[in-house]
Amino acid sequence: MNPPRKRRRKRAGPTPNFKEEAALLAAGSSPIAGLDEVGRGPIAGPVVAGAVILPHPPRRPWMRGIRDSKELTAPQREELAPIIEREALGAEVGSSTAEEIDRLGIVKATHRAMERALDSLDQEPQHLLLDAFPLPSVPLPQTPIVKGDAHCLSIAAASIIAKVVRDRMMDEADELYPGYGFSTNKGYATPDHLKAVEELGPSPIHRMTFSPFIQPRLIGDDL
Repeated sequence: MNPPRKRRRKRAGPTPNFKEEAALLAAGSSPIAGLDEVGRGPIAGPVVAGAVILPHPPRRPWMRGIRDSKELTAPQREELAPIIEREALGAEVGSSTAEEIDRLGIVKATHRAMERALDSLDQEPQHLLLDAFPLPSVPLPQTPIVKGDAHCLSIAAASIIAKVVRDRMMDEADELYPGYGFSTNKGYATPDHLKAVEELGPSPIHRMTFSPFIQPRLIGDDL
């Protein structure tokens, strides 16, 4: 009889740090805002962006808990979000609706959500730190960082407040449009969600330019 295999522990993701912010502060840029978005991939609901200006130096005990929002449980995010909103020098969110996503496309709608988050800040940042992609519509110095939400403290904090706000919006949508399981699937295309769409049809917050609502065109369709 073979001995039972040991279960491999899930490797924790990297811990975000303050290196990017520290280098910019040393060079004279202040304040610095980290931006991140959640909700690009779902077939329903808004895309939400967060913008956070963290205090420095980053020695507050609560900052040690900041991670990429995907690395945290929902209770951990719910605990951290109000602390970030209260203790940060600035912490705001902006969103774009499903209708805007359909009209503008997901990239431009995401940019608009980020612009709204920035516009809501009480002070204008001198430099932006972003997850992977720049924000071309905003004429401010920017540093896109690949997997920024996993490596940069300000971006990770922005991901947390954006995720918490979007999850709450989807919980509210579940009450408005019952049957789709929005409080559970958060708008993502889970099997149960797709089955509900097939049975009930799309709701007002479904993204009609996303599959399965729009089918890819076949070569020769216009012939």
